[in-house]
Amino acid sequence: MLGNIGTFLSSGENIAFFVFALMAIGGAIFMISFDKVVHMVCALALTFISMAGLYVILDAEFVAFVQILIYAGAITILMIFGIMMTKHQGEEAEPKRPVHNVLLIIGSLALFGVLFYAIQNVTFPSGEFKAAEDNTMEIGKLLFNQHVIPFELMSVLLTVAFIGAIVVAKREED
Repeated sequence: MLGNIGTFLSSGENIAFFVFALMAIGGAIFMISFDKVVHMVCALALTFISMAGLYVILDAEFVAFVQILIYAGAITILMIFGIMMTKHQGEEAEPKRPVHNVLLIIGSLALFGVLFYAIQNVTFPSGEFKAAEDNTMEIGKLLFNQHVIPFELMSVLLTVAFIGAIVVAKREED
């Protein structure tokens, strides 16, 4: 069983996958466990950036670029600005719950054990994946030919949401 781990870690691509996956999981865990909201957003940005690394490993460079540009850049900055521009009341600290933390650790280890066992005993089909020569061109063709209506509806939805956010913000000032 441990021989499979040795063969898995013999490739640099697999090691990079393992590092990016651990960073994504770690960022997600930090995001839900930090107390300060700005620290939570920074942990979320780490998760977004590590997801972009996973996309690069999958030869989806365009998706990785968009992940960094939109999520790690724009969404994270938007969240930080939203936090800084809103008023916060004094937040009460939650009481420490040691039993809850012990159960959380036991459940996490049990889930890890089940997933580890399942991954070690599965047989993956062998075969070669033939990626397109230019991923960005293929995404553009699909987006503007086959999926143009949902793309335009999404842009209208985002514009309406942006205008609604401005209206709500103006009402709060008055």
